[in-house]
Amino acid sequence: MEDPKITEDLIAAHGLKPDEYQSILEIIGREPTFTEMGIFSAMWNEHCSYKSSKKWLRTLPTEGPQVICGPGENAGVVDIGDGQAIVFKMESHNHPSYIEPYQGAATGVGGILRDVFTMGARPIAAMNSLSFGEPTHPKTKQLVNGVVEGVGGYGNCFGVPTVGGEVRFHSAYNGNCLVNAFAAGLADADKIFYSAASGVGMPVVYLGAKTGRDGVGGATMSSAEFDDTIEEKRPTVQVGDPFTEKRLMEACLELMKTGAVISIQDMGAAGLTCSAVEMGDKGGLGIKLELDRVPQREENMTAYEMMLSESQERMLMVLNPELEDEARAVFVKWDLDFAIVGETIAEDRFLIVHGNEVKADLPLSKLSSSAPEYDRPWVETPAAEPLADVPGVDPIDGLRALISSPNYAGKQWVYEQYDSQVMGDTVRKPGLGAGIVRIHGTDKAVAFAADVTPRYVKANPIEGGKQAVAEVYRNLTSVGAKPLATTDNLNFGNPEKPDVMGQFVGALKGIGEACIALDTPIVSGNVSLYNETDGEGILPTPTICAVGLIENINDAITGTAREGHVALVVGTTDGHLGQSALLAEVFNREEGDAPHVDLAAEVANGDFIRANRELIGACTDLSDGGLALAAFEMAETAGVGVTLDAGDTPTLFGEDQGRYLIATSFDKAEALMTAAGAAGVPIAMVGKFGGTDVSFGGASAPLAELAETFRTSFYTSIH
Repeated sequence: MEDPKITEDLIAAHGLKPDEYQSILEIIGREPTFTEMGIFSAMWNEHCSYKSSKKWLRTLPTEGPQVICGPGENAGVVDIGDGQAIVFKMESHNHPSYIEPYQGAATGVGGILRDVFTMGARPIAAMNSLSFGEPTHPKTKQLVNGVVEGVGGYGNCFGVPTVGGEVRFHSAYNGNCLVNAFAAGLADADKIFYSAASGVGMPVVYLGAKTGRDGVGGATMSSAEFDDTIEEKRPTVQVGDPFTEKRLMEACLELMKTGAVISIQDMGAAGLTCSAVEMGDKGGLGIKLELDRVPQREENMTAYEMMLSESQERMLMVLNPELEDEARAVFVKWDLDFAIVGETIAEDRFLIVHGNEVKADLPLSKLSSSAPEYDRPWVETPAAEPLADVPGVDPIDGLRALISSPNYAGKQWVYEQYDSQVMGDTVRKPGLGAGIVRIHGTDKAVAFAADVTPRYVKANPIEGGKQAVAEVYRNLTSVGAKPLATTDNLNFGNPEKPDVMGQFVGALKGIGEACIALDTPIVSGNVSLYNETDGEGILPTPTICAVGLIENINDAITGTAREGHVALVVGTTDGHLGQSALLAEVFNREEGDAPHVDLAAEVANGDFIRANRELIGACTDLSDGGLALAAFEMAETAGVGVTLDAGDTPTLFGEDQGRYLIATSFDKAEALMTAAGAAGVPIAMVGKFGGTDVSFGGASAPLAELAETFRTSFYTSIH
């Protein structure tokens, strides 16, 4: 089969701008082959090169005494003491999931799990953050059902507990859903495996499943906007097999114990191309690949197809040649392919041979570290207009509006499809705030949380970025965990639009500021741009996910409210209603500024909660829906009524930051108030738990009736 001629249309179809193609001509001094064009396209697209975001990503804080490995590897690594480490990352599979919801979401889970176990960690927890269009949009129900089934189908079969996450709906995602997948694994701190190749003449080994034509061009597709040709992109979505991935993990972890692994890299976006280039570039070496040796599940595959295939459940490894037989035996035992497909070379070359013909011969270092880098023009997001008057609402009517919305109704239908108990170490089920997983065989536990409020980020990217970090910090603090570090998934529209780039720049400024103040450095992450369809972009959605440590599981705050408990709020309440859930759900208004985040107050209030955990029965942070929604959710979880003294709309539904709701006995409440006074932390008694009604001010309704609305509204809205 003859390769197609290089034309302007072919260049454009590969996502390369004319000036980028000119750079390729200057680098190699000739016209590229078709395979070389595909390789450059894969390595220089937005998804793999971060060419629009690198400049700003470098401004994020990435170091700290707890950090073993920061950004740049497959996943970040933090120390949790006793010679143990948590390896974790979050990554997007947005475009594939919109085209093919089940496989897009499933392979998103598979990819993030490989990022974790390729570093020598056994996955112990998964989470996800999902954003969909309006429930009434014709595609939304199919997307929600497909994505949730895909997440559960892959994670449940693989055998990792899904312990938390979030689901949101907004018209801005009508043409572009977001599927952000998180995974964390446990490893010995001195047995982390990295991807940099080392040694000349070392065998390059292909591990795992066979290569097919699924996913060819997937990374390039994920670096472009959608239009009315979206259905034609279906072949670019990968197909996953969780049972193969489970075998691949066991084989890799077993192999790592033999000493045979010099370096190892997941074959994710851009498949064989990206994994080989990254290993060579990080090690300052060249790579030669002989594609006839690549295990293939389809006939007559071309070099172009093999280099760009994103078939799942595959790894690339540089092997200690003295242990080849031992390594091969491990993979034969697990019924997986093990093939030596190339070698490391001293020259700076990426040499691809197929059928005794050189299909690509490129300077390897130019493919990765010399990829284009743009300083995109950006404009600062204008300050929000002052919020016009918000009419007062009957407090129970306001609560009903929130809990009947799919955004704030109970998500049982979602998380009950996920296995949250597999492995036997899950301490807290989904739906109750941060997820908690015990470190097997120890008294320690780790907590996980994911959050962002896109309305805030759109209104004020800096405050919205700060708030996403602060809310995750509070989620972890609410269960008694000390936040350690974060991973981010930065979902935005087209970066070539200065206003979108301005949202990105502002959000990163806020995220960076908060991570420094809260001592939660960014250790891994992902950027997903061009989330647009027909020019309509998503809300800026920089999802933040963080990991916290509970040194003794007996110190975790996992209780529930009880009859006779009093309700206390830690933090200052001013009644901020700008961009609030109430404003959006009751008045259909997204107006005003995002709430201000006082990072010093976040630190002081968080330290106070953790220092006084023995006095706290139950705790949650106050965020969307303010005090009213938090108090209702705490009451609903416990099956006990709640009475709040306030009846005014700003006090009940305001979304001031830095606040926690606590339920505890009267005696312990007095001790907390004394401790808060000594620490200079604001605290106020706001009501009590007990009875069978939810009463705010003078308005009340039976808890059972409201709980029924809360538990059924999500399901009815998407079926």
